[in-house]
Amino acid sequence: MKDFLFRRFTARRSITSSLAIVAGFGVLIGSAGLAGAADYQLGTMDKLRIRVAEWQTAEGAIRDWSVVSGDYSIGPSGSLSLPFIGDLPASGKTTDAIAQEIGTALQKQFGLKDRPSASVELAEFRPVFLTGDVEKPGEYPFAPNLTVVKAVSLAGGLRRADAGQRFARDFINAKGDAVVYTSEKNRLIARRARLQAETQNSDAIDMPAELKDLPEGKALMASEAALKDTRKKRLTLQLQALDDLKSLLQAEIESLAKKTETQTRQLELAKEDRDKIENLAEKGLALSARKLTAEQRAADIEATLLDIDTNSLKAKQDISKANQDEITLRNDWDAKLAQELQDTESELDTLNLKLSTSDALMSEALAQSSDAARFDPENAANINYSIVREVDGQSKEIPVQENMALEPGDLIKVTAGVAMR
Repeated sequence: MKDFLFRRFTARRSITSSLAIVAGFGVLIGSAGLAGAADYQLGTMDKLRIRVAEWQTAEGAIRDWSVVSGDYSIGPSGSLSLPFIGDLPASGKTTDAIAQEIGTALQKQFGLKDRPSASVELAEFRPVFLTGDVEKPGEYPFAPNLTVVKAVSLAGGLRRADAGQRFARDFINAKGDAVVYTSEKNRLIARRARLQAETQNSDAIDMPAELKDLPEGKALMASEAALKDTRKKRLTLQLQALDDLKSLLQAEIESLAKKTETQTRQLELAKEDRDKIENLAEKGLALSARKLTAEQRAADIEATLLDIDTNSLKAKQDISKANQDEITLRNDWDAKLAQELQDTESELDTLNLKLSTSDALMSEALAQSSDAARFDPENAANINYSIVREVDGQSKEIPVQENMALEPGDLIKVTAGVAMR
């Protein structure tokens, strides 16, 4: 009876396709479709993609358990409900462990000689949940590298307060913009210092006064110094290549000059020989064929001298072009530095304007409140984050920062307000 059920719910494949399926299963076992973390512990609401096949040694073929294969969700009890197997506890286990248990359960259920091979792939993580001062509290899908601030953005950002509390939200937004603008401004100040050093052909970059007391000042300058060295090496290599080319061309000209001297001496000897033969021919003492040979030899040497002069002229032209290329390269480099410096100054002016606007918005947001007297420009907006996570079977609330990485199933609590500094 078991063999009958088995044959009814499985299909036989050819040897070729069977081997392909086995190879595919070998790759998929224990893999995760979205995260790929082999030690990821499954939990309620995780969705799995299961594939099962059996290699039959006696028949040399593979049978595909299509009735078992499919997509499944881990239920509230922490179990998977599978055909023939029933409820299989899954919460707290890995995909590798589930794959092994499925194969073992099917082998035991049908009394099979060969254990079926199962692949369990994590198709979708269990969601995360947001509550508190967010625009749209609720359930949201989890994705790898999801952080607290990213999750808040999925929920539409911070909740928009009513008219009586709107100043706090406006203050928070303006303060966040000011932080971003300040960071970008510091980066541009470091870039400007590097460009000024490159323009002046200085080996060192002077530390800008605006960055001396900042914790990230040294790191910014170190990054710009590394970039400066890289750019300088590239320019030096280009100039060196042109110098090498000019050296080779100069050596070629000198070699051609020596050949010219040699050919000139040979031409003089050939002309002397030709003149003697002409005198003898006039006296009837030399054949005309010998005269013709002497003239041809002189003509060949003259042609060779012409070729040498042509090659020498071409080499001199190439040297002139290399000199022009060097001048162009240096001019382009200077022009590029000037343009980058100009663009940097323009960006700095724009950021300074944006920072002024953010400061004005913060002041206005505070002034709109009836409690404005309690605040001054040194006040800061305060946002608190915490997550509720299951640890060792118990739910624990943990205070976190906005860049904290989340785990599937986390509950994120967001509270926003204004606090005195």
